[in-house]
Amino acid sequence: MNDEEDFRLLFNGYVRPHLEYCVQVWSPYLKKDIECLEKVQRSATKLVKGLKNKSYPERLTLLHATSLSKRRTRGDLIQVFRILNGIDGVEKEHFSNWMMVADTVCGVMEYKIRVQRGRLQLRQGFFCHRIVKIWNMLLASVVEASTVRTFKKRLDDWSMDVEF
Repeated sequence: MNDEEDFRLLFNGYVRPHLEYCVQVWSPYLKKDIECLEKVQRSATKLVKGLKNKSYPERLTLLHATSLSKRRTRGDLIQVFRILNGIDGVEKEHFSNWMMVADTVCGVMEYKIRVQRGRLQLRQGFFCHRIVKIWNMLLASVVEASTVRTFKKRLDDWSMDVEF
């Protein structure tokens, strides 16, 4: 094994689960909280031999890793897909109390989510608010996936070139 593989095994097994524990529920929305969590991964990637003097994005690329913010967003998008396709035990009707899915627009199937505007800034951190903009950016080919595995693959391919 090399240093990158050792790091990935140790970090993914022991550190990242603590950083991501219940993150879909409490997801940090304050910059200071996001930066605090990201700082742990930023520091840990410097421990890999030969990567200390590289930039954080370069280290992530060399380690085949993503930022914690991007992982949180990916998890949110997967959860929305699971809810809207009835894969989870959450009923769409409960979910659509917050979000409305437009079925057809001018005879064309559209997979956009609309959400009631929140009066409080705090609501912007809620699951149903924080994911709408990114979900609506997804290509139809990603959203139309038939399985979660296919959705994840298409999402990963799409998100390689997109910064969110």
